[in-house]
Amino acid sequence: MAQVLRLCRSLHWRRVPVQSLWYLTRTSGRRGLCGRGLSRGSEVIGNSRTFKRGLLFSILSYLGFETYQVLSQVAVVHATAKEVKEVLEQADYLYESGETEKLYQLLSQYKESDDAELLWRLARASRDIAQLSRTSEEEKKRLVYEALEYAKRALEKNESSFAAHKWYAICISDIGDYEGIKVKIANAYIIKEHFEKAIQLNPKDATSIHLMGIWCYTFAEMPWYQRRIAQMLFANPPSSTYEEALGYFHRAEQVDPNFYSKNLLLLGKTYLKLNNRKLAAFWLIKAKDYPAHTEEDKQIQTEAAQLLTGL
Repeated sequence: MAQVLRLCRSLHWRRVPVQSLWYLTRTSGRRGLCGRGLSRGSEVIGNSRTFKRGLLFSILSYLGFETYQVLSQVAVVHATAKEVKEVLEQADYLYESGETEKLYQLLSQYKESDDAELLWRLARASRDIAQLSRTSEEEKKRLVYEALEYAKRALEKNESSFAAHKWYAICISDIGDYEGIKVKIANAYIIKEHFEKAIQLNPKDATSIHLMGIWCYTFAEMPWYQRRIAQMLFANPPSSTYEEALGYFHRAEQVDPNFYSKNLLLLGKTYLKLNNRKLAAFWLIKAKDYPAHTEEDKQIQTEAAQLLTGL
């Protein structure tokens, strides 16, 4: 332990203080819907002090994560408000590195924090752990509700945080798997409201725009019998059109071109729904040729290729 502290001091390192819609496709791994797409834009703090941080994490990797946990626990005691940024930088580094469990362990130490930036990241981390294939159904359910609670607190602490609105919408959608069809439909209004607010607060966040497009696509695609059920339950059930969905998908692409393979795929699928085979083929080819960085990218490549064969 003494050796570790000496190494830290040699770096002049000040320790840190005490990241689905029910109708969205689930993904595993660190990227995909709540990974590659959702980590883009101003949600991530940036690349300041990259060398120092990279060197620090190399040392931590060498020493082992158990030592890192001990140091983090010490940090809780000696934390100051000014050092929150360093925690956020560590969290974003772990997120971009795909260290899902280490990220969750790091941020769980700050679950009593009043900082919205820490809380929405903890909501994201809880949800990411829930999405892991090895997470049991019982643990998954616990994490889904835990994530929602963190996102709700983040929103309460800072209603001007676009990321808090986005992750609250995503997390509240997840509980639909456990609450039944009536709650799912009722939550759709809330989900839409918070995605729209996230877009209003940060018009340059492509993933919030993309998610709003999925919301529209889902209700445009809703089968007649589900619409009938919705009409029986609500006087004005959620509704949308493929044209609305297309507008959001294009807008997301304009904000951040090629940011997400699924956005390319949905552009193609939406044009198919609108019987525009030429533009559908254009976007499906882009989705098929998109570099596969994740399992989801590979699945999207396959789906795009199958749709192109049908054309």
